This record gives sequence, structure tokens and C-alpha cells, in this order.
Amino acid sequence: MASLRDIRKRIKSAKSTEKITKAMKMVSASKLRRAQKSVNKVRNYALKLDNVISYLAMFLRTQGRDTNPLLVERKKQKKGEIIVLTSDRGLCGSFNGSVIRKSQRYIFDNQNKFKEICVSTIGQKGNDAFKKGNF
Repeated sequence: MASLRDIRKRIKSAKSTEKITKAMKMVSASKLRRAQKSVNKVRNYALKLDNVISYLAMFLRTQGRDTNPLLVERKKQKKGEIIVLTSDRGLCGSFNGSVIRKSQRYIFDNQNKFKEICVSTIGQKGNDAFKKGNF
């Protein structure tokens, strides 16, 4: 059975942990508010930019000038590229393996859509995996 001293020590420890948790909660709430404000600022800009671009596209169509290269619908590319971003060393849990497996799955699923798929790697683990060519 725990003594009175042990019980008081546990209560004090629990209160200390509660204070730390409350402080962390306040900090995260402040960061969340700041992030929401910045998202709202960007959202207003994005909506205005979308309105300007759609107005410009409509104006050009009414003028008979559909030849703007930004407004022309393009055909599918014959060449594809995938960028594999992994770490240089281990100790990332299953991150490197998951990235390599997903990229290999993408290449396998889309090999008939593209004539050629180029692989660019960033990080030693991805480079080693694709250098071996065992996919």
C-alpha cells in the first residue's frame, strides 16, 4: 500500500502535468488561430484571382482570340516523370519503404499511359532502390 507521502507526490506530479498540458493547449490554439487567419487572407486573394482569370478568358473568347497558349487544352504527354523524395539514412520508420513502394506502384499502374516514365530521386535510399532496377 502506498504511503501518504507517495500519494501526495503523485497528486503533485499530476497537477504539474495538467499545468503543462494546459499551457501546450493554449499555445496550439494560438497557432491554429494564426494559421486560420493566414488561410482566410490567401482564400480572398485566390477567389479574386480566379474571377480575374475567368473574366479574361471570357473576354478573349468573345473577341475570337482563343489562341492564348494558357487557355488551350493540351493533349496528354508522351513522357512522364516521377520525383521520389526519400531520406539519406534510415531511422525514418517505414517512410522510405512506403515512398518507394508507392512510386513503384504508380509506375506499374501508369506504364501504358506514357511512352516513357523518367524517375528523379532525391535522397540516397530512393536512389539506391531505383538504381538496382528491381521493380
